[in-house]
Amino acid sequence: MLAASGISGGAAAVNGNTKSGFVTFVGRPNVGKSTLMNRLIGQKIAITSNKPQTTRNKIQTVFTDERGQIVFVDTPGIHKAKNKLGEYMVGAAEKTIGEVDVICWLVEPTTFIGAGEQHIIEKLKKVKAPVILVINKVDTIKKEEILPVIDRYKNEVDFVEIIPVSARNGDNTDDLINAIFQYLPYGPMYYDEDTITDQPMRQIVSELIREKALHALNEEIPHGIAVVIDSMKERKSPKGVITDIQATIICERDSHKGIIIGKGGQMLKKIGANARYEIERQLETKVNLQLWVKVKKEWRDSDILIKNFGYDKKKDE
Repeated sequence: MLAASGISGGAAAVNGNTKSGFVTFVGRPNVGKSTLMNRLIGQKIAITSNKPQTTRNKIQTVFTDERGQIVFVDTPGIHKAKNKLGEYMVGAAEKTIGEVDVICWLVEPTTFIGAGEQHIIEKLKKVKAPVILVINKVDTIKKEEILPVIDRYKNEVDFVEIIPVSARNGDNTDDLINAIFQYLPYGPMYYDEDTITDQPMRQIVSELIREKALHALNEEIPHGIAVVIDSMKERKSPKGVITDIQATIICERDSHKGIIIGKGGQMLKKIGANARYEIERQLETKVNLQLWVKVKKEWRDSDILIKNFGYDKKKDE
C-alpha cells in the first residue's frame, strides 16, 4: 500500500504515541462509501450520486489530528462485473481489502443479506485486519429498527465493532473515527498534516464533471461515460486568477451524445454550469470551463481506452 501511494518512508512520528495506517471502505455500490469518506475528512473529494458504481478508482484521503493519521482508501463498490471496466473496479476493491490496517464494511440498515453481501462476507472471513461493521443511512429508519439489523449481521463476521452512522447527517461519525484509531498500529505520519488527498487536481476536476453528468442524465447513460481533461491552465486577469479548463465527455453511443448535448445544447450547458460551481469551490479561483462530447464505442471493454481514461490496472499493483 505504501508503494502504491508513492510514499517512501513517511515523515517522523510526532511522538511515540502517534498512530497511523490505512483504512478502506468496502461495500456494495451506492451504500454511501464516498459520502462517508467526504464527511469524515470534512471536504468533498470523492464524487457521489444516487446511481451505483459511481466511484471507479481507489481514492485516498487523509484525516489527521493529535492522535495520528488515518489514510482512507475509498474503493469502487463490489458487484458482478459486466465488462472490463467493471472487472477493473471490482479488482481494485477486492485487492485493497488485503492491504490495509482496518476494514470498514458499509451496509444498508436492513436485515436482508443478499448475494452481494454474502460475496463480501466470504472475502472478509479470509482477511487478518480488524473489520468494523458500519451500518449507514440510519437516518432513514427508526431507532428501534437498528437492533434487528445488528442482530442479523453480528455473527456473519468476527467484527471488532458495530457502529450505526449517518454519512449524510454526520450521526456517530466521531464514534467511527475513535474506533478506527483504537485498532490502528503505532507509527509515523505518512503525509504532511495539511494534506487532504493524494489525488491530482486534474483527476478531481474530471470526477466533478462526471458527477454532474451522473446527476443530470438518464439511467441508461451514466455507466457509459468518462471525462478526460484536455487542458487545465491558470491565467491572470484584471479580476484575478482564472483557470481555463477544456474537457471531453466520452460516451459509447451516438444516441447518447445527442442526449448529453441536449436540445440546443441545454443539457451540456447545465452539466457545465453545475460542474463549474463545484470546481471553483475546489480551486478557489474563477473557472472558464469548456466541454465537448465524443463517442468511443464500447470503450468499457477496451483495455487501451480504459487506461487512457485513467483506469490503469498497473497503478493498483
